[in-house]
Amino acid sequence: MSEVAKLRDLSLDELAKKEADLRQEMFNLRFQHATHQLEDTARIRKVRRSIARILTLIKEKAGE
Repeated sequence: MSEVAKLRDLSLDELAKKEADLRQEMFNLRFQHATHQLEDTARIRKVRRSIARILTLIKEKAGE
């Protein structure tokens, strides 16, 4: 099952919670990157895209 398929099964509240968690992770990643402590810089891109996927699904579900 793909990441998007798993996310589609979640409710709006669960999606909002996951978005908040990812935004906190993004903050921490940016902080680590600025202090040259981040080894996997690709993780920033992955988290940013995950946030975008969740926002898209929230808008889809809100429109139903």
